[in-house]
Amino acid sequence: MIEAEIFRALADPTRRAVYERLTASEMSVSELRAGMSVSQPAVSQHLAVLRSAGLVVERRAGRNAYYRADPQGLDALLAWIERYRAFWPERIEKLKTVLKGMDQ
Repeated sequence: MIEAEIFRALADPTRRAVYERLTASEMSVSELRAGMSVSQPAVSQHLAVLRSAGLVVERRAGRNAYYRADPQGLDALLAWIERYRAFWPERIEKLKTVLKGMDQ
């Protein structure tokens, strides 16, 4: 299930931070590492997980690699959320009823 892979990739706070930085602009590993207390190999490992989940794409320019977030990588997750959106209103109403009962 691709959604599970996306959830696993974004579950780690460092990977989420890397992904967030890549939504703003394309960066190299050294640019990504700047301002983070993570080693270069660790950043590379996080990028590998994000690439595997389809959230990040790599562009090679000579010896350098540049990474950017791929918005289409979230499409599977958005489709999964949309499938379950129909259940939310009913469940929220049930939760409101339970919470009101707890208050009394």
